[in-house]
Amino acid sequence: MQVPLLTRIANGDTGAVDECIDRYGGLVWSLARRLSSSLADAEDAVQEVFVDLWKNADRYRGEIAGEATFVAMIARRRLIDRLRKSGRELESRPIDELALQHAAPLQTSPVELAEEVAQAAACLERLRKDERKVLELSIYHGLPQTRIANQTGLALGTVKTIARRGLLQLRVCMQVRNQRRANEVEVV
Repeated sequence: MQVPLLTRIANGDTGAVDECIDRYGGLVWSLARRLSSSLADAEDAVQEVFVDLWKNADRYRGEIAGEATFVAMIARRRLIDRLRKSGRELESRPIDELALQHAAPLQTSPVELAEEVAQAAACLERLRKDERKVLELSIYHGLPQTRIANQTGLALGTVKTIARRGLLQLRVCMQVRNQRRANEVEVV
């Protein structure tokens, strides 16, 4: 009998995280897109949902519901939380706080920056070949998606889908790595 994907995630199988994104990314994306005010907000929401799934995979019980139902429930709850939170923040955040937020950029040490670059490169290497190629052409070569489509021979819609899927996986991978690093720091 095959071990459920969420059980594998709960047991620390990092390959299962990628499989989860491949299997349920479309479902989560469609929910996020419907309940988000912008594309960027939807992408952030999808990232949060997959991080939530990673953290709460041990709560999955196959005898109660199927994996897709569990994923949809986690996504729905996270999205509703985001809607409520954004509504409250818009009403209660003072203007001075907003001005301070944008006054000075965060300073990142060269060591921290090097660690982030190494993490991003490791995450990029874990992507499927087509995702890695599309993102490398976009990030390293600065090509727009239309030129990537021409250069790779893929349809523009396919390039957009591959880029979105790859970016979502990169975000989740980075979030997982940062969470692990934070947990290691807490233990030490």
